[in-house]
Amino acid sequence: MTQTGVGDRRHVVAPASGSTIVVIEDDPSIADLVDLYLRREGHLVYLAPGGERGLQLIDAHDPDVVVLDIGLPDVDGLELCRRLRTQGSRAGIIFLTARDDEIDRVLGLELGADDYVTKPFSPRELVARVKAVLRRSDPAGLGAPAAADVVRLGAVEVDAARREVRLDGTPVPFATREFALLDHLARHRGQALSRRQLIDAVWGDDWEGDERTVDVHVRQLRRKLGDALSLHTVWGVGYRLD
Repeated sequence: MTQTGVGDRRHVVAPASGSTIVVIEDDPSIADLVDLYLRREGHLVYLAPGGERGLQLIDAHDPDVVVLDIGLPDVDGLELCRRLRTQGSRAGIIFLTARDDEIDRVLGLELGADDYVTKPFSPRELVARVKAVLRRSDPAGLGAPAAADVVRLGAVEVDAARREVRLDGTPVPFATREFALLDHLARHRGQALSRRQLIDAVWGDDWEGDERTVDVHVRQLRRKLGDALSLHTVWGVGYRLD
């Protein structure tokens, strides 16, 4: 069933296992292609041609994943990502971008994006990235021995069941992969983990990005939790959380 609204389209398949995905892309041909492949996987897909309408859809439907073009006509995709994370959105965010400069990729990750796909891209690759983000958003996929388990690190609490990080009892907004990285480090505290080990555990062994992605996310953990997080760099290896 397809319903047409003002400036956006909704394609509904109503599967039992599908996730809700908002695609914010101003190029209709790209949006339709992404929509087609995601619906084939059984997802409920909402399309928006611009950032403001995309924000409305996100607020209305609380999606599991947002596929977000950087070069939007009204609101820059990077700014939109910043807004979502500032508002506490936990949706996985995947950038679609024609920009291939490292600084753009790093900036997107620092703002809280979980992944990025550079145009031109294979729709199958995007579907695989969506699956990876959805796996990471599943607490059972984070290596937690029990969904209700809470790991306490001094003033920091990592709550897998609620997918929440608390500092002195106050929730701190975390992106999907930021949470997954902290959760994995917390459950292996005291161990020096290499960047490759962290990539395999948090991003998946099919991740094709740069291992420096780990460094970007570690900077985010330190920025958000400050001195309350005893996260150390192990030179020549990776990181250790005490």
